[in-house]
Amino acid sequence: MATEDMVRAGTRTGTDAPAGGDTPQDTGTGTRTRDLRQLITYALVGGSGVLLDLGAFLLLYNVAGLHEQVANVLSTSLGITNNFVLNALFTFGKRDRLLLRYLRFYAVGLTGIALTFVLLAVFSRGLGIDPNLVKAGSLPLVLVFQFALNRKWSFA
Repeated sequence: MATEDMVRAGTRTGTDAPAGGDTPQDTGTGTRTRDLRQLITYALVGGSGVLLDLGAFLLLYNVAGLHEQVANVLSTSLGITNNFVLNALFTFGKRDRLLLRYLRFYAVGLTGIALTFVLLAVFSRGLGIDPNLVKAGSLPLVLVFQFALNRKWSFA
């Protein structure tokens, strides 16, 4: 009788509980744990993208001699594509509607390009600060902003 009352009350028991600990009695904890795990994975994926983006920028700007804005667009595009693939596979586990998700993810990435463009223009061109430092300093700000947008829109 107790089990029947629990089922009627919306509490799941035994093997009928969904995977991942999202039972009604611990939904808050399960959701927080999942959210934290996603944020950590996103940050690790983002770190790989940051390294790829910054490394490509340094090569394109310092070695290939490209203008800093051109180097920024190319390096950021490389980082965005890397991050989309890894986030789709590991962070959000989404394998459906990949083209639409990529286009949304890239659109969010364009906000990062625009933000970095402004920061480079103001701090590098306007104030004479080394573009390498401006690019490196912009990355954490862009990462946090894009996580929020991608979670709510690209991978919703």
